[in-house]
Amino acid sequence: MATFYFAIVGTNDSPLYEAEFGAQREENKYLQQFVVHAALDLVDDAQFMTNACYLKTVDRYNDWSVSAYVTPSNIRLMLLHEAKAEEAIKSFFTACHELYMKTLLNPFYQPNATIQSQAFDIKVHTLSKKYLL
Repeated sequence: MATFYFAIVGTNDSPLYEAEFGAQREENKYLQQFVVHAALDLVDDAQFMTNACYLKTVDRYNDWSVSAYVTPSNIRLMLLHEAKAEEAIKSFFTACHELYMKTLLNPFYQPNATIQSQAFDIKVHTLSKKYLL
């Protein structure tokens, strides 16, 4: 089973949401966070090279690839993955962006605050099963 680590990173480079899908090993938890955080500089460089929100694979580390999606408000959706399914990853990012936009419409949510909603978490895991797993 493939391993996925998903993070939504705010405009101040702090994680707003994190989730893991598939087979996870405890010793890789912090390494996955480190690899995604290290790829943020590459995302910042790549976002000015294209007009598209989906940046495809921006970094690689051993068997892992980091794909990114940048919203118009500069929120970065990052996915660390082993599998090579560009169209499924793009669909996952698009659906997660729509879900994030619905969260922003909530009057009780402060922009750039961590997302602690269980409903959001359940919907992201449902989207991961639909598109990634």
